[in-house]
Amino acid sequence: MDENILCTVENQVAIITLNRPAKLNAMTPEMIQQIIEATERCNHDDDVRAVIVTGAGEKSFCAGSDIRELDTYPTPWAFRSRPDYCDAVRKLVKPSIAAVNGYAFGGGLETAMSCDIRICSPNARFAAPEIKLGWIGGGGMAVHLAHAVGPSNAALMIMTGDPIEAEKALAWGLVSEIVPAEKLQARAREIAAAIAARAPIAAETAKLNLRAAFSMPLDKAIEYERDLQTVCFATEDAMEGRQAFKEKRAPLFKRR
Repeated sequence: MDENILCTVENQVAIITLNRPAKLNAMTPEMIQQIIEATERCNHDDDVRAVIVTGAGEKSFCAGSDIRELDTYPTPWAFRSRPDYCDAVRKLVKPSIAAVNGYAFGGGLETAMSCDIRICSPNARFAAPEIKLGWIGGGGMAVHLAHAVGPSNAALMIMTGDPIEAEKALAWGLVSEIVPAEKLQARAREIAAAIAARAPIAAETAKLNLRAAFSMPLDKAIEYERDLQTVCFATEDAMEGRQAFKEKRAPLFKRR
């Protein structure tokens, strides 16, 4: 990995760290390619059962794309067709947790919202500031915010570009927990470890199911859920879970 993107795996948990703190972890084209490589590695590594995405330093999770790099695209279409780091995070098959330390602005907010679970430190700030520069977000800003905080709050954030603090993000449902800064990484690891201890096929299927819940009509979503449940029920891990329950022991899941 490039030094601006770190990816480590320990105890079945991968940690992807945006490591450009002097620039508030703003994303460059080179970092985007590294993010894509890191997420693909996680998807293809059976030893990875959960992924944490976080930023280095105390000030910022990610300030979005590095504005100075945007003029390097020769045309608006080239900008439109560029690889997208939010897409890469959304393509994670494994459950993902955003540990937001400081600013999550623009593409940084979209990156956090592309994760399944979000926790943050008290100094976290969340914003969709693109409108202040003359454009809007393009990495899923509107759809993610509308689902996370509701249409009115999403409109307030997108149309003003003004940031909200951690307490409001929690009240609006944008994050699940506010954790003291010095305990944020430990808490993210704790959540990831709990997920990693579960049946991995079921955890990955649950992720698919949750995404379908936002895009399907009610009856189709329930039908899809039952199909996914049946797939899980047929796995060796499900049989192991039932056997472990009968024997009153912890199950040993093997992703089969």
